[in-house]
Amino acid sequence: MLLLFETPAGFALFKVLDEGKLSKVEDLGKEFSSPDSARKVVKLKAFSKFENTSEALEAATKIIESSTSKGLRKFLRANCDGEMLAVADSKLGNAIKDKLKIECVHNNAVMELMRGVRSQLTELIAGLATQDLAPMSLGLSHSLSRYKLKFSPDKVDTMIIQAIGLLDDLDKELNTYAMRVREWYGWHFPELAKIVQDNILYAKSVKLMSSRDNAAKLDFSEILPEEVEAELKEAAVISMGSDVSDVDLMNIKELCDQVLSLAEYRAQLYDYLKNRMNTIAPNLTALVGELVGARLIAHGGSLLNLAKQPGSTVQILGAEKALFRALKTKHATPKYGLLYHASLVGQAPPKMKGKMSRSLAAKAALTIRYDALGDAQDDSMGLENRLKLEARLRNLEGKELGRSAGSAKGKPKIEAYDKDRKKGAGGLITPAKTYNPSADAVLGQTPNSTARNVEEEEPAKEAPVPGEDKKEKKKKKKRSEEVTAVPSDRNEAAEQDGEGEAKKEKKKKKKHLAESDGVQNDDEGGKKKKKRKHAEAEQDDEETPGKKKEKKKKKKTED
Repeated sequence: MLLLFETPAGFALFKVLDEGKLSKVEDLGKEFSSPDSARKVVKLKAFSKFENTSEALEAATKIIESSTSKGLRKFLRANCDGEMLAVADSKLGNAIKDKLKIECVHNNAVMELMRGVRSQLTELIAGLATQDLAPMSLGLSHSLSRYKLKFSPDKVDTMIIQAIGLLDDLDKELNTYAMRVREWYGWHFPELAKIVQDNILYAKSVKLMSSRDNAAKLDFSEILPEEVEAELKEAAVISMGSDVSDVDLMNIKELCDQVLSLAEYRAQLYDYLKNRMNTIAPNLTALVGELVGARLIAHGGSLLNLAKQPGSTVQILGAEKALFRALKTKHATPKYGLLYHASLVGQAPPKMKGKMSRSLAAKAALTIRYDALGDAQDDSMGLENRLKLEARLRNLEGKELGRSAGSAKGKPKIEAYDKDRKKGAGGLITPAKTYNPSADAVLGQTPNSTARNVEEEEPAKEAPVPGEDKKEKKKKKKRSEEVTAVPSDRNEAAEQDGEGEAKKEKKKKKKHLAESDGVQNDDEGGKKKKKRKHAEAEQDDEETPGKKKEKKKKKKTED
């Protein structure tokens, strides 16, 4: 068995003299207690020296990445003749086995053997002194650190931070310059501002046209559509603007050149930022877009710092002032910050933006960690999470939800709730209401009962006796109750529909009976008064005038 050992000076290949001692891992460290005992376990077979620092740096980076350099492959082919090779990294052993077809082994015994060789390295390798090995190790470590610093993901995202900051500054400057061009040229051709809304097309039109008098002769087909071009030429003829000198027009055209150059550079910077984001954070880019992802990284300081933040912090990044103001005044905290500009939050209804922002922040936190700490460089995770969030958005909107990404079972359709509709069928639980004639209480009287009422009322009118009037009232009440009573064999639906009408009819009957009783009482009272008057008149005829006066006085006192 051979042992591959990496040193700052080069690669060393040791021959294991006694493989039986590898079975006792606990006692293997004692064998390297002294140089003599170490020489009995291993022996140097070959050594490959690095020519310069760059070769040592290349070999070290390849070893860290678990791959083989060109010098290592050449060294192993020359010295490994069908023997098993012990390595310190299992991934490196797999790479050697795939490329060089050399059997490799990695276990606890090999690691203990590496530890013993490292302790006696200067004694096992002749010509390698401790005072020489220390500067080599220090120089190689510094070179390796600078190399990792130069190409580390933590430092590459600083370019994204600078690019998004410059992009925002360019937008502000471009808007300021474009508004200045509109205001300046508006003195000469004010109608052009309403005809051409886009700032870039406005600057191109001004640069091409110069004075409005030249508009009729020029061709704007490469810049503007036909309808806008025709409108521009008509407005140029009847424009109310003032005349401008050639020097003023020259300065305006130079400002238009500045606007166009800034717009062109902004487009190039956006393409650069898009490519960098797809390289550094592909999953975050697929989920929230290039600009929102770059602003999140810039706000967090770096991709690694952003990966340490939870989803709740990612949700409100950019709204810190509103958050602390809400906490101070004990009001509602903000629901979103920079994520408000993401397309998924923009598509959500106003009432659902908070829920969508919370879901998006949770998925964004996962994709940021995957981009910062994962090995894969594809955007599969970001696309998968975006599909899930789109399905959740459809669910929140109440639309039909099909099979969601990542779930095996389909979800049922969402239907509007209807209390009168059955669960399984399309029919209604309660039937449609129709007119029920059997619920009419007024029509319940028969012709015989009405005839009896007429016959009974006629003798009552002929002989109105006070005792009989009470009996008549009781009979009328019983008849009205019989008339208004609902038959017991009617169905429940008729009872429900006619119950209100029956009550109304009862009230009407009672009022009618009360009025008729009042009329009869008035008639009877009038007849009694007449009889009393006749009797008093007869008594007055018989009595003397003196007695009449006394009776009148008594009546007054009684009254």
